[in-house]
Amino acid sequence: MAGMDASLVLILAVLVAAAAVAVAVALVLRAERGRAELTGRLAAMAESQAQAQGQLAQRLVEQERALADALATVGRRVGESLEKSNKETDRTLAGLRERLAVIDAAQQNITELSSQVVGLQDILANKQARGAFGEIQLKDLVEAVLPATAYAFQATIGENRRVDCLLRLPNPPGPIAIDAKFPLEGYHALRQAETDAEKVQASRVFSQSILKHVRDIRERYILPGETAEAALMFLPSEAVYAELHANFPNVVEQSFRERVFIVSPTTLWATLNTVRAVFRDVRMREQAHVIQKELHVMLEDVARLDKRVGNLEQHFNLARRDIDEIRISAGKVTRRAERMQELELDEGEAEPANVTDLGETRRRLEGG
Repeated sequence: MAGMDASLVLILAVLVAAAAVAVAVALVLRAERGRAELTGRLAAMAESQAQAQGQLAQRLVEQERALADALATVGRRVGESLEKSNKETDRTLAGLRERLAVIDAAQQNITELSSQVVGLQDILANKQARGAFGEIQLKDLVEAVLPATAYAFQATIGENRRVDCLLRLPNPPGPIAIDAKFPLEGYHALRQAETDAEKVQASRVFSQSILKHVRDIRERYILPGETAEAALMFLPSEAVYAELHANFPNVVEQSFRERVFIVSPTTLWATLNTVRAVFRDVRMREQAHVIQKELHVMLEDVARLDKRVGNLEQHFNLARRDIDEIRISAGKVTRRAERMQELELDEGEAEPANVTDLGETRRRLEGG
């Protein structure tokens, strides 16, 4: 029993060992088969990887080529854009330099104008310089419109009185005096007044200043028998003239009553043009007797010409009568020649003519 168990155990052990060997062999075979499959798979993977690497390399080459083309295109465009930008920048800089040059010139002009304005302010701040400024402006206007013989500057009238300008108009109305006045202080005070009291005071000072100048001109430059019955007061500022006529009508009316007419540069220019027309009319009237004399001489020349034309017509009539007589004589000669031709006979029919026939023929010819 014990020996049987041992044999059974041994058999079992052998079977187990055989099974283990079979399992081991199966495992080895499976492992070999798996290794072969793995090797095939690895080879397939390696081949697939090689193909993928080849495709990837080709794609990389194509991408590099496309990238190079794109970079070349971008570089060309960037170069063109930079060139265009440089040209536009150059043009902009050139225009900017020109504008800067213009601005610089304008700045210089402004600087010069500022200095001139400062100089003008200095001139206008001084009464004597302001008076000289008005006289110069008056002189420029008169010289620009009238001939040199129509005016005189700083002319002496009356009891050694000098007037800025004297228009030498004939009587009537006679010489007209023009005096330049520039009441700038009163005008500035009027413009700078802020309160009502200051405005009233400035208006009073301004109107009194104007009326004082008007009375001075009336007393000094309106001289009966020597000058016209009126004079002109020249204001060299349109602003002062406009202020006067806009807000001080009583002063203007008083100047009319004083026979002193206030004028600005614009109205004086119109007045001088009217005076120039008067001078032109005066010159025409002065030359009227010369025109009449020349017209009388011209009428004598016309009468003399008419007489000579009549004489020439008589000569023509005599010549026409002589020509008619010549034509009559020529006609007679022609008719006589025709008659002589009719009397000629053909050579074959010629007959001796007697003396009586010849005499008759001569008489007929002479009488014809």
